[in-house]
Amino acid sequence: MTDSLKVALAQLNPIMGDFAGNVELARQAHAQAENQDADLLVFSELFVTGYPPEDLVLRPSFQAQARKAVEEIALLTAKGPAILVGSPWVDEGKLYNSVLLLEEGAVKTSCYKVDLPNYGVFDEKRVFASGPMPGPIDFKGVRLGLPICEDIWAPDVTECLEETGAEILIVPNGSPYAVGKHEWRMNVAVGRVSETKLPMLYVNQVGGQDELVFDGASFALDGDCQLKAQFPSFEPHVETIKLERADDGWRVALNDLAPEMPQDEAIYQACVLGLRDYVNKNGFPGIVLGLSGGIDSALCVAMAVDALGPERVRAVMLPFHYTSQASLDDASLCAQRLGIRYEIMPIEQAVEGTKASLATAMNEGIGGITEENIQSRLRGVLLMALSNKTGDMVVTTGNKSEVSVGYATLYGDMNGGFNPIKDLYKTKVYELSRLRNKMVPKGGLGPSGEVIPDNIITKAPTAELRENQTDQDSLPPYDVLDDILECLIEHDMPVEQIEVRGHELKTIARVEHLLYLAEYKRRQAAPGVKITLKHFGRDRRYPITNKYRDGV
Repeated sequence: MTDSLKVALAQLNPIMGDFAGNVELARQAHAQAENQDADLLVFSELFVTGYPPEDLVLRPSFQAQARKAVEEIALLTAKGPAILVGSPWVDEGKLYNSVLLLEEGAVKTSCYKVDLPNYGVFDEKRVFASGPMPGPIDFKGVRLGLPICEDIWAPDVTECLEETGAEILIVPNGSPYAVGKHEWRMNVAVGRVSETKLPMLYVNQVGGQDELVFDGASFALDGDCQLKAQFPSFEPHVETIKLERADDGWRVALNDLAPEMPQDEAIYQACVLGLRDYVNKNGFPGIVLGLSGGIDSALCVAMAVDALGPERVRAVMLPFHYTSQASLDDASLCAQRLGIRYEIMPIEQAVEGTKASLATAMNEGIGGITEENIQSRLRGVLLMALSNKTGDMVVTTGNKSEVSVGYATLYGDMNGGFNPIKDLYKTKVYELSRLRNKMVPKGGLGPSGEVIPDNIITKAPTAELRENQTDQDSLPPYDVLDDILECLIEHDMPVEQIEVRGHELKTIARVEHLLYLAEYKRRQAAPGVKITLKHFGRDRRYPITNKYRDGV
């Protein structure tokens, strides 16, 4: 039995299915933990595969490679610290989300996740079997409780561990970022510690996986709920936490407490990290996007430069008759300040050629929304052609307000492989643009200063698809629209309650109608970073064919 324990938490960025790469990450972390004189090294949930593996984990060959990777990582423990690592694990024909104790070069013990989340982005009941209620495992004479992620979101598992003699709780997590999530996690952890009086070490994954971004922000709580360690957000980090046995249980020594990141800064970091990892993990050499002189594309190009560096970003202005000189000037200045490749490709010839081809079929003439969509779709064709030629990924730039109400053109400005601002309402786009002009995010590769020209932020937003067009010709003012949308999407609020907030009933009903009507467009939209608790996709699964309206 030992009276002190040094536990290294490895907050790392695994790549889905990259077994060799993830084993190498484990090897490097093990060397760091050994240098820090750790007794035990803890990785995040399903670290060996990356999280979440979704239906990929059902493949027997995938399960076999995961087991082989675990056994390879186990060899590291022939000397130095033991390891707790998350991996899929087959036991008696059942597939579990497990954490495995690796010691003395071998797999010594396995523990299985009990509470499998089946809401929002999570669908674990589809692929994993639920484990039995667990007891603690023995490590150096210390009884460790190993609840896995969702196992601490209700009291049952930790209560069982406390009643069966656990002395310390160690929690591997795959907990994705959303606004307010860090505070929510901390409240849950404090609740479990308060109930059990056991210290808790909480380790979370970091990095982007498709639409999810994991923010890390791992921490340690003492048995009296005091915060004793706080890791930085949105970056890999390995740090050893020391615990000492006292008369009334184990105590956690005070470690560094990274400051909590302000909310808008965290949102910006999440967008940048999500874009960076999507591009890099999928092997794109860089990105290309249309730079219109508007606020959305300006923020996207700033994020792209912060994520990848100016040399990997290419911006294209695609003007037509309705493109103002101010937009041309603003786009050029934005590109110049960010130091990126920038070119102008007029679409007039392409538009007129398309209209000529359609002239016979459309005897009544071409105009209105048809002509507007032709412009947008031809821009999409040209950007996709550049992507095909260079391998660069097209970034699409629609914000959540526009995506919500269908103010976007299928196969036009919705073209692209990924959207860093897909889950940002228009008002938040403005706020983050102002923020970026005041600071370079930590780890950002872009220049400092006012990279988004002030005129882009202050001018009236417009798609410039017809003469003197502004967004407010078709939509309510964005502060009104965004408040109504947040009520409908984030809070499922009845129309009557939204009206009490000061909005006109006919405006609410119109916004709700547009929201439901645009579902078919959203099903065809590019993936994008999840920021809110109700990201379009698995967080909010609505039917396309839908006659229901709350507002009428």
